[in-house]
Amino acid sequence: MENFRNKNILVVGGSSGIGLALVKQLLAREANVFTVSRREAPEDLPPAAKHLSLDITSDNVTPLQNFLPEVLHGLAYCPGTITLKPFHRLQIRDFQHDLEVNLLGAVRSIQCALPPLKQSGGAGVILFSTVASRVGMNFHASIAAAKAAVQGLAVSLAAELAPQHIRVNVIAPSITMTPLAGQLLSSEQKQDASAQRHPLKQIGQPGEMAAMAVHLLSPDAGWITGQVIGVDGGMSTLRPI
Repeated sequence: MENFRNKNILVVGGSSGIGLALVKQLLAREANVFTVSRREAPEDLPPAAKHLSLDITSDNVTPLQNFLPEVLHGLAYCPGTITLKPFHRLQIRDFQHDLEVNLLGAVRSIQCALPPLKQSGGAGVILFSTVASRVGMNFHASIAAAKAAVQGLAVSLAAELAPQHIRVNVIAPSITMTPLAGQLLSSEQKQDASAQRHPLKQIGQPGEMAAMAVHLLSPDAGWITGQVIGVDGGMSTLRPI
């Protein structure tokens, strides 16, 4: 099991879902974890995590800059949206909202964190996309476009930051049992129908996404950068006969 003792990791969106699962796994590996979310620290956020309540879509990022340690060994940007509508019903504000949360929030976070990341001598950045940016899916035009932009940001930054030994990778899940997906998985029938669409016949769990993020943040993944890794039950690549 990867050990993160004396490593400082920032998790944006660490108060629920995949972000919260990642915080717990990092703390179990003795990391110093700094979390940021719009919410006040929830009851299930371990008290060992240092928490900042901040809307990362705001232009005022000074509180985040003041919150970060001088040296940062990793950043995971976990906020996301699920905007599912027929294209003709999507408004420009839907696209703007998805871009603001998924792409521009990541940009703000990375720009704030870049100075302490550079001080680490070797750091990892994790962003989150979606299987829908690789596989065409009905009603996903807005979110798929925003997450495709996240992937483009990641591979560009991976090239630009490689000389500073900062690795940038993307995890692209399929539907995962999180509060964000609550309406889509609100009954056993919906959960079963979703599971059956995946080759492994399962729904993703937050801990599975977090485990991949932990690995990519660790020195064990020190030669992995610029990758978009599907953690999606085989949906993006497999067509069982």
